[in-house]
Amino acid sequence: MPVLPGAEPFRHQGGEAGVLLCHGFTGTPQSLRPWADHLAARGLTVSLPLLPGHGTRWEDMAVTGWQDWYAEVDRELRVLRDSCDTVFVFGLSMGGALALRLAARHGHDVAGLVLVNPANKVHGLSAHALPVARHLVRTTKGVVSDIALEGSEEVGYHRVPLHAAHSLRNFFRLVDAELPQVTQPVLLLHSPQDHVVPPADSARVLSRISSRDVEEVLLEQSYHVATLDHDAGLVFDRSVRFVERLAPGVTEKGSRSGD
Repeated sequence: MPVLPGAEPFRHQGGEAGVLLCHGFTGTPQSLRPWADHLAARGLTVSLPLLPGHGTRWEDMAVTGWQDWYAEVDRELRVLRDSCDTVFVFGLSMGGALALRLAARHGHDVAGLVLVNPANKVHGLSAHALPVARHLVRTTKGVVSDIALEGSEEVGYHRVPLHAAHSLRNFFRLVDAELPQVTQPVLLLHSPQDHVVPPADSARVLSRISSRDVEEVLLEQSYHVATLDHDAGLVFDRSVRFVERLAPGVTEKGSRSGD
């Protein structure tokens, strides 16, 4: 099945510090591509995979689940670890939950996390009906392009397969239970006005992780897909500063000073 224009995965071989970027549920790498380009331009090795079932048509997503999505980023993390001395994981929305699980399970192999509007729960009364509703109704209306910046659009599905949504709900519960195992430095950026993931999700993540090195940044001018919104530059700049602080000298030339 052809990939939607702009939804292609992206890889860049830079220096010895790598970044794995994880996109969101029903989204594609397009939502994170400007971020990936920004990191690559500073000499970092970058991996931005397309999650299984995403970026083509919603029918393909209907036959996938969280195990497939997580397996893809887990594999990409292992590839980066083979070629880089230091690896960071960045994520948007569900991608933030994927990043948190990678940190919980891989420990010191993940040097730090940057999370943008991380999702922690499927909200609304409809979430409780998913176990039954998914057998009666195939899809529900999707939420794409929750962006304040006029003219900026997200490539993603306009329909959400309920089987996949049910799997997502189970995944969030799993990740929530594992949050105390996250000890790495965390930079969490979130939008007070988010029509997809409420700020309560970010608050819960911050309250349950065991990390002592934590930065929280508000994205006052952006909605959910902040990486394509007014605060995109802030997200990019703060994430590079985060990497530079934890791995000094790895940007620009992509290798540590003095090596």
